[in-house]
Amino acid sequence: MIRHRRPEPTAFLAELPERTRADDRLLLVSSLNPLDRRSALKKSSLALCLLLAGLPGCEPAPRAPSLPNVVILFADDLGYGDLSGYGHPTLRTPHLDRLAADGQRWTSFYSPSPVCSPSRGALLTGRHGVRTGLYGQRLGVLFPNDPTGLPDDEVTLAELLREKGYRTAAVGKWHLGEQPPSFPTRHGFERWFGLPYSNDMDWLHGFSFEETLQAVVEERVDDLAADRQLKGEAYAEPKLEYWNVPLWRSTLTEEGAADELVERPTDQTTLTRRYTEEALDFIDASSGEAPFFLYLAYTMPHTPLFRSEEFVGSSRAGTYGDVVEEIDWSVGQLVQRIQELGLGDDTLIVFTSDNGPWLTMLQNGGSAGPLRDGKGTTFEGGMRVPAIFSWPGRIAAGQTVSELGTALDLYATVAAVAGIELPGDRTFDSVDLGPVLFDGGSSLRKSFAYYRSGELYAWRSGPWKIHRVTEGAYSMPPARTEHEIPLLHHLEHDPAERFDVAAQHPDVVRRLQQEVDEHLASFEPATPLFDLRLQAAVP
Repeated sequence: MIRHRRPEPTAFLAELPERTRADDRLLLVSSLNPLDRRSALKKSSLALCLLLAGLPGCEPAPRAPSLPNVVILFADDLGYGDLSGYGHPTLRTPHLDRLAADGQRWTSFYSPSPVCSPSRGALLTGRHGVRTGLYGQRLGVLFPNDPTGLPDDEVTLAELLREKGYRTAAVGKWHLGEQPPSFPTRHGFERWFGLPYSNDMDWLHGFSFEETLQAVVEERVDDLAADRQLKGEAYAEPKLEYWNVPLWRSTLTEEGAADELVERPTDQTTLTRRYTEEALDFIDASSGEAPFFLYLAYTMPHTPLFRSEEFVGSSRAGTYGDVVEEIDWSVGQLVQRIQELGLGDDTLIVFTSDNGPWLTMLQNGGSAGPLRDGKGTTFEGGMRVPAIFSWPGRIAAGQTVSELGTALDLYATVAAVAGIELPGDRTFDSVDLGPVLFDGGSSLRKSFAYYRSGELYAWRSGPWKIHRVTEGAYSMPPARTEHEIPLLHHLEHDPAERFDVAAQHPDVVRRLQQEVDEHLASFEPATPLFDLRLQAAVP
């Protein structure tokens, strides 16, 4: 058991200027700059709740009847075409289909990034990675032994909700920092059970990440090719001993955050089942005590693919289908428990994916359905993902929504239903989807920026999308091309992005280019935190 003691509450109080209370949040009325002001806000809130409550992790305030529970279910590498409700011909997802039938199924919903870490950071902060630093220009995601993670001055959705009296738990893949100071329990979650990064990291079968970096620097092409072949074989027929991924449990206590290494290497065949059990335990513990926020980020169907014994061979869609159908089972378990506890009408449930399918994994990857390409790209298949919203009594049943939305918008949407104003000391990229969810109106989101490695590759405005840069995933075709005249697609007519109609609509190209210019001029990109590892590892 590794324990990290937090400073004494009185030390926090001694550092703070005059305080006032408004909208159930402590707002500092000092001349501090925005980052210092946010850091002080975190410290003061923690100190006051410890002093007033004196209970583990600071017990939430009594529940207000109007506060809904919030459950966000985040799959990993699940493609647009990987659910039966989104057109898969053999994969069976009855629980997710029922969830959609009881609420809304969105068809123009986007992940904030085509890869893991930036997408997760954007969901939890409501801000693009280029604003927060959660991106890399050379390294797309965080890796084992990275010295950094989610910046402390970012305000997570969990922190907003805890200040409002919510119980908060993260279950599953984190991928926003593997060092204890970056764990979920340092960013608003009372408890966490899961993996710190992707399940294919910490390779024990072939080059380690450090060895791969060194081979790249020394341009050892033959060695890298042999290593890729070896790893490809491991993905095709995975064994638990090929990866040394750790499973952690972290819990807030009166003494600070207690971090326990549960298992290493992790038995990945039981992960989805254990995540489900952990989530059910949290729901049971929170029921009747306080509103709760559950962020369940499934490790699967990211490769290597593992599933419980009960699901081996259960699907007509092969191993990938087995894995997705176990996730569907998990969703069914959660919904059933929520209903058994009489919380169905008080709970907003959202299901979506962190990016599109990993198509380079061949039969071990998913499907983007009618969309072009997949994970790692800014084509539609890389970033347009399934999204299901359910809240009986608040969201009308059986709706298919073609309005524009993104996981970035979950931040503002959840804050709105909880009656929380967004912090005013920073710019958010999140908009409230409430007008669509609850009123049948139009989305407040009118445009979407497709970022890859900190660069804006494409831009959508209404049904139109321009490609400024196109590139395949992970050295796959098409090769990187910068388009002097951007490609133009009408996504409602051509969701597969087959036909460039820029020549027929130069006025639309000019308008979207102007929107891009205004967007890029509105902020200065933050330092890419993911590349710090590269700088440290390679002289």
